[in-house]
Amino acid sequence: MTDYKNLSGKFAIVGVAESDELGILPHKSALQLHAEAARSAIDDAGLSKNDIDAVFSAGRSFSSETAEYLGIRPRFIDGTILGGCSFVLHGQHAMAAINAGLCEVALVTHGESARSRVGMSIIPMHDLAKDSLPWQFEIPYGIYFPYTHYGLAATRHMHQYGTTHEQMAEVAVATRAWARLNPRAAERGPLTIKDVLNSPFVSWPFHTLDCCLFTDGGGAYILTSAERAKDLKKKPIYILGTGEGAGHAWINQMADFTTAIAAQISGKQAFAMAGVTHKDIDLAMLYDAFTITPIFALEDLGFCKKGEGGPFVSGQRTAPGGDFPMNTNGGGLSYTHNLMYGIFTIIEAVRQLRNECGERQVKDAKVALCHGWGGLFSAAATMILSNEPKP
Repeated sequence: MTDYKNLSGKFAIVGVAESDELGILPHKSALQLHAEAARSAIDDAGLSKNDIDAVFSAGRSFSSETAEYLGIRPRFIDGTILGGCSFVLHGQHAMAAINAGLCEVALVTHGESARSRVGMSIIPMHDLAKDSLPWQFEIPYGIYFPYTHYGLAATRHMHQYGTTHEQMAEVAVATRAWARLNPRAAERGPLTIKDVLNSPFVSWPFHTLDCCLFTDGGGAYILTSAERAKDLKKKPIYILGTGEGAGHAWINQMADFTTAIAAQISGKQAFAMAGVTHKDIDLAMLYDAFTITPIFALEDLGFCKKGEGGPFVSGQRTAPGGDFPMNTNGGGLSYTHNLMYGIFTIIEAVRQLRNECGERQVKDAKVALCHGWGGLFSAAATMILSNEPKP
């Protein structure tokens, strides 16, 4: 049996792309957004669709539907869906499949008509069966939509550790500063902490500007062996470590509202596999559905102690010019967020490590960490990337 640590640096991401458009796209279905991103990622890698023999996908389109639409006949498919982290953990699944000889070149795709709801119900939660746990034990009591779910965790964190509205607002302001350097970001206007605190409340303790965007869009990346990657179009970005984990399903079963067990599991595995320390990370791409979610990630991945996430992000430490670059594309708060955001953490990290990010480029970036949440702090996936096989 292969020691998973021996897989470090043996696989690489060779192509990344978003859909042709991001934003409010009532003229495009989720499947079309999958396909646009996939086509561009394949081109970015210098491959053709005939080179793809594995398709990984999640969301409204089954992997088989995406493959059919693209004219690909894969010999390996995976439709694992655990929310926004799905596309991060697909990387680990693809590595395992390639290592086992089940495929050679994997395509991971995402596309979602989250805002326009093309072909979908108007309200996402209405897609849940009426005998689901939320409809039985949460929705009747006012716990509805992610705002209220994550609000429970944020409120407890504030009570227990003294985390403040101002500290959460620091996340939004820093992220917007990065978005202003990204031409594809949806929101690029100036933003201050006062602006965040003066925006209307959505669900305590979140103001409107504590919450992610609600957009349409897609993303994709291509993964293959490091050996195969040597001959392709772009510099390979090596996968040093991966991890995934789950702590609960719905928020009412979260053991401790201040701790995301899933992230502790996924982070521990990813760092152990990568053989790097937190000090080696040059930039962090942390899923930011709300301003509190990167704070949880920083704590549960071990960048700071429990309860110190608020002070960690203070003083615009994560903004351009700060000593901890985070969410350099503008994140889900200002760049794009189409219900399941995780794939965009990988796309940006790869571009940063290739030195392709122009004004927002992190100088001398060699190692990046990507982290996605699934559900309501329920599941998590972590990936550590480098532009060297072993830094």
